[in-house]
Amino acid sequence: MLGSSKTKPINTKTTDTLIGESTICEGKVMSEASLRIEGQLNGDVECAGDITIGENAIVQSNIHARDVIIAGKVKGNVVTKGKLIVTSTGVLIGNIDVRSFIIQEGGIFQGSSTMSLSSSSERSGGGKVIDAKAHKQQKSEQQAASGGN
Repeated sequence: MLGSSKTKPINTKTTDTLIGESTICEGKVMSEASLRIEGQLNGDVECAGDITIGENAIVQSNIHARDVIIAGKVKGNVVTKGKLIVTSTGVLIGNIDVRSFIIQEGGIFQGSSTMSLSSSSERSGGGKVIDAKAHKQQKSEQQAASGGN
């Protein structure tokens, strides 16, 4: 009922919003639950749930979500707390900051990628993957600063 004082908890695993194939949407979109885009969207998206970009969708947006699946075309940066999947029909032009990245054969990704671990214990070094060249440079700078010991 519209205007009801009773609020139900939002399930971020369900899709409660669909931007249909014949819809053009402009502006910022914010959602607590998952979102599916089949049409066109121009504007940033912040979603506590998952975002699915359909095969015919065209999105010009910076996207922040839990998990993202791209089967259409996206131009913009993508930040996820979980995984980003670019399917065989997907095109992503933009930078990504994700925990896990999967690109299927035929999918296109053009940009730079950063992979982050989300929990603080993982950030403190346990299981952290680093660039070997950067690590070597950092070690040599530390040795130089400590007088070569």
